Amino acid sequence: MRMLLRSCLITVALGLSPVVVLGDAQSHRKAAENLLLVMEVDKSLPKIAEQVVENQLQQNPQLAPQREVLQRFLTKYVNWESVKEDTITAYTQEFTEPELKKLMEFYKTPVGKKASEKMPQLTFIAGQLGLKKAQANQAELRQMLEDQKGKPGGGG
Repeated sequence: MRMLLRSCLITVALGLSPVVVLGDAQSHRKAAENLLLVMEVDKSLPKIAEQVVENQLQQNPQLAPQREVLQRFLTKYVNWESVKEDTITAYTQEFTEPELKKLMEFYKTPVGKKASEKMPQLTFIAGQLGLKKAQANQAELRQMLEDQKGKPGGGG
């Protein structure tokens, strides 16, 4: 009788394991989605798309007549519904569910709200600064590539 009971319990436990794992994965994803909503990623994406358009127009003024086309294109692909699932997956791969919940608590605070509001712009600015530095030093890169070509096994 004990063997039968033990076998039944093991069978039930093994049979329910995928449900428990699935439940954990669902709650993990939900925690990521909740964090992203608290961070207002859904609302910040249109602003990011606009920044990208503005940056492209600054770097390529000849695109000015196509501003509306660029904006429509980015609005189509850089929106919450378009990136939601992949973004949730990225967050669940980088953060545990408890970490996501702690982050959510932080982003509900005044400093967290400010960070959420300012970080996309600051990240964008940092990227632009790095790009400008790299562009300003293109001659050095070209020289390094030429030097490498002259070395044995350097691709030249």
